[in-house]
Amino acid sequence: MRSARAFNGRDDMDDFVAYLDTSEVRSGKLEELKTAMAELAAFVEQNEPRIISYNVFFSEDGSTMSVLHFHPDLASLEFHMKVAGPKFPPVAPLIQMRSIEIFGRPSEDLLEQLREKAQLLGTGSVIVRDVHAGFTRFARGLQSSP
Repeated sequence: MRSARAFNGRDDMDDFVAYLDTSEVRSGKLEELKTAMAELAAFVEQNEPRIISYNVFFSEDGSTMSVLHFHPDLASLEFHMKVAGPKFPPVAPLIQMRSIEIFGRPSEDLLEQLREKAQLLGTGSVIVRDVHAGFTRFARGLQSSP
């Protein structure tokens, strides 16, 4: 079996980054948080053209929020932290961040920015998960037939 890492003759999977953060919603703050996150999502869509996907999810009971985004490379996530970073502090009173998970290989500078974000928004940890095997099709676009 050949390695799934090879893609078009290079390791494109090394570039792809997935980000997932999970936070507890502070009591009585759900509706305010939903409004703030809808505004943040619209801001990201307008100001970050390279981000592949940015989605906010809430648990059924509204006690937990997860934010999941996909980036074609580290530069896109670094740009997100620079552009959207000033929008994070107003969310701090609404949540208690539990964790940030990065699926990919962030630089030390980016890791430090993520740790600062986790501390700003709670006491969460930053977990890095390095790619082992698999593939990414985002860069190739959607195909309508197999």
